[in-house]
Amino acid sequence: MAFVYVSGRPSLDFLGTRKWRTSRPEELLDVPVTFATWAVDAGIVHLPVDMDPDGLRRVLRLREAIYRLVVGHLRGMPWSANDLRILEEEASGPPTGVRLSADRSLRREGDLQSVMSTLARDAVELLGGPDADRIRECDRVDCTRLFIDSSRGGTRRWCGMAECGNRVKAVSYRRRHAAHRPAQPEERAGTMKRRLPHP
Repeated sequence: MAFVYVSGRPSLDFLGTRKWRTSRPEELLDVPVTFATWAVDAGIVHLPVDMDPDGLRRVLRLREAIYRLVVGHLRGMPWSANDLRILEEEASGPPTGVRLSADRSLRREGDLQSVMSTLARDAVELLGGPDADRIRECDRVDCTRLFIDSSRGGTRRWCGMAECGNRVKAVSYRRRHAAHRPAQPEERAGTMKRRLPHP
């Protein structure tokens, strides 16, 4: 499974592991190993953490709490005390550690608790910092991915060009050209036939 990291913050990329939330929800973290893989690919930890189904349920609980808090911020809605409690509980643990090896390579190490703490802390700093005003939702219909708009004019519309931007532009291009394309003889004949009354 190929995960996408285009949101600009680990906690927002974390939210993207559940896709198409309002139309056809797709869960990418369906088994424990998927989150362990995601955390490595996200650069949060160097090696996959050990986790079981209970750990995955805890991961999903944190993810959905962060999602509701971010959406609440975007819509100007009050935050749930329970979601804040979940976030604070997970953020209170030690984050992943860093180690510099003799070969000058950097390694991030930790267990499930520290990975979750790192994600929770990132969400706390995001929602309580200046980047909170730069959080956007992708403009593609049905895409619910959230991202940080770091463009100079604050005009970024898509979570990513490959994921959504290019597809929307391609659809728009085809529609524009279809609207200006002259009808072929077969199409005109078909239109005339459809307009004729039934015998």
